[in-house]
Amino acid sequence: MHKICIRTILLSTSAVMALAAPAFAQEASSPPETVETAAPASEETARTLGTIVVTAQKREQSLNEVPMSITALSGDQLTARGVSDIESLVKFTPGLSYVESGASVPVYSLRGVGFFDTTLGSRPTVAVYQDEVSLPFSIMAQGAAFDLDRVEVLKGPQGTLFGQNSTGGAINYIAAKPRSDMSGKIAASYSSFNTLDATGHVNAPLSDTLNARFSARALVSDGWQESLTRDDTLGAKSFYQGRLQFDWQAAENLSLLINLNGFVDNSETQAAQRIDTIYSAPAYISQVPIVANYPVAPSDNRIADWDEGEALKKDNSFWQASVRADYDLSPSLTLTSLTAYSAMDVDQLVDQDGTSAKASLTEVAGELSSFSQELRLAWQGERSNVVLGGNYSRDKSSEDDLFEFPYTTSSYSTIPGMRTDAVRLIGDQTFDTSAIFANLDYDLTSTVTAHAGVRYTEVELTSVGCAAAGSPTSAATYGTLVNVIRGRAGLAPVVIGVGDCVSVDQTLTPGFRRDKLNEDNVSWRAGLDWTPADGVLLYANISKGYKTGSSPTIPAIEQSELAPVTQESVLAYEAGFKAPLVRNLIEATGAVFAYEYEDKQLQGRLPTILGVLPGLVNVPKSEIRGAELQANVFPLEGLTLTLAGTYIDSEVTEDFNNFSILGLAANFKGDAFPYTPKYQLVFDGQYATPITSGLNAFAGVNANYRSATTSGFGDDPRLDIDAYTVVDARAGIEAADGAWQASVFVRNLTDEYYWNNVARTSDVIRRYTGAPRSFGISLSRSF
Repeated sequence: MHKICIRTILLSTSAVMALAAPAFAQEASSPPETVETAAPASEETARTLGTIVVTAQKREQSLNEVPMSITALSGDQLTARGVSDIESLVKFTPGLSYVESGASVPVYSLRGVGFFDTTLGSRPTVAVYQDEVSLPFSIMAQGAAFDLDRVEVLKGPQGTLFGQNSTGGAINYIAAKPRSDMSGKIAASYSSFNTLDATGHVNAPLSDTLNARFSARALVSDGWQESLTRDDTLGAKSFYQGRLQFDWQAAENLSLLINLNGFVDNSETQAAQRIDTIYSAPAYISQVPIVANYPVAPSDNRIADWDEGEALKKDNSFWQASVRADYDLSPSLTLTSLTAYSAMDVDQLVDQDGTSAKASLTEVAGELSSFSQELRLAWQGERSNVVLGGNYSRDKSSEDDLFEFPYTTSSYSTIPGMRTDAVRLIGDQTFDTSAIFANLDYDLTSTVTAHAGVRYTEVELTSVGCAAAGSPTSAATYGTLVNVIRGRAGLAPVVIGVGDCVSVDQTLTPGFRRDKLNEDNVSWRAGLDWTPADGVLLYANISKGYKTGSSPTIPAIEQSELAPVTQESVLAYEAGFKAPLVRNLIEATGAVFAYEYEDKQLQGRLPTILGVLPGLVNVPKSEIRGAELQANVFPLEGLTLTLAGTYIDSEVTEDFNNFSILGLAANFKGDAFPYTPKYQLVFDGQYATPITSGLNAFAGVNANYRSATTSGFGDDPRLDIDAYTVVDARAGIEAADGAWQASVFVRNLTDEYYWNNVARTSDVIRRYTGAPRSFGISLSRSF
């Protein structure tokens, strides 16, 4: 495609729309501040869901009116169900998956569209936002689920209206805003493993035009994991965060929202379970007797193992400042400016091998930053809504990890008399992104609306990286190895010192690999929706989205392993409906979708002078077919039942030649995607009833089922992720006016043994388990 300078390109409109799906049931008691409760039309229609207001199209709309596939949960629903991060959000969002990567870098996907890479600077396929401000790196999102008005999960390619293109979707966390009355709330829960989670906020009117809101949270606990071989625990939490907001009506037609927030995370990292062994160098098994004879972990969420005496914890901090200005140029025309800066320091020690042998100890360290600026005009006419705008962002990551294996593994014992025991993994990336966008919603008739949108994006990626000797022993070993290889090619020897790069280029010269990747794309959406009757919505759409490329940070012996992966794209088709049934006693939504996937980004394996090693690759062509259905049922006064499900059928449709977990060459055409369960079901039931004139009681249960999947291409059963069902329950009492609440809860009621990732590291196959059963009590008081 011909490159066009964004500063001169003309704004245009073309294609948009997406899918519609419902919110979970609004709690019957004390609806949150920004959730409007629909007035009943009669006794028969009184038991309906509250109307959640969302901003998926950059303007406030009822969820039921937005032609997009959205799962939305209000702040009260999130609190009642214990949703405090993306991992727990999975339990209430069919199609959303979370993976513990092993390096404490979260990986998540929507409807099978995901990107597994543990690099700090990797770009997710599911973009995460705080109040429309992009969090471009996955690890930045750990504190996003805090003091919320709501969370919106948008499924399908996004980018035409959001600052970061994404092929899978977007998660938008909307913070609760300052209010004009003096008010606040404190809440605390105490649960298993001495877990204390305390939150609070206060609203303060500082003047007739200036309101403030301060929020804070503290989460502390003991360790929940137990060592397989000794009396030791791991997994303690120590997480603190805060947010200060100012809502200022600076002039009659100018409003400003200033947001300062951040967190400090000193929690311990998660250890893995060893379940099997694959020797990197079978001839050298005698060099690793501890690993060879190590016991396999039992089927228990709590049991794992790790190196004794190591401080396996995080020393991470994040802060962000954003300013949003809305200037009303006229009653129908608004200019919005959104400026933000985010920064994060990461330093965390993780043990990935699932044993007490020092075979895979990694200190993940780096600095991340993001600056973004968006300007947009929104015009609302009698029959149309138009948004025109542009944005720029500069996102930077600098990573310098230390990968230690002082005990050694078989693959690091192949040079007689020499060993490698530490490697530094160095990788810096800078993403400069510029984009312009336009969106149009136009009422063709009183019941038919057309949607169209387009976004042109340019991305310049600058990257530099290498693997370097991390100790004198490794410098000597790598120096010998490199010079043996160079000598066979008739080249002069080189000197490798501690900290020097050992990754070699095509001339067998060690050093940094430097890349500049310039990419551009046009993402777009188009569709129609029809409302043939009150409350009924039918829609169809087509959209195309892109995800930019990125570079890996891995122990690369060849610089070719560090090559950046190029952008991927998804062309998505969807048709769906939303309709109240049986005089509004049942609300149902459904959708069918088909994705044409090109150049899917994947952490695969590449042939090198030392065998098959990790590297990023593109899967040429693949596809996803699926359907979603949700029903909200109101059988009795005060009783709400929600059942939602997603079916996903994914497949590589073109020859894709790569390597299995054993390093064997294979063609993965016909394989399903990793980390993509075919079936996902969510059930949530809530019953609330008054027990006195001033007191209500409530009880609820949630169940989440996921069918079996795998963590890698190929048919190796050691990579299987078994099907599982997790059940949570809650019950309590509260004042009729919502002034206070007391409840008890249990999570993972049946103590289901499950895991969300299996991977190979060194000589070990290990898995990461979910949380065990926990019980707790929660108290809150509003004032």
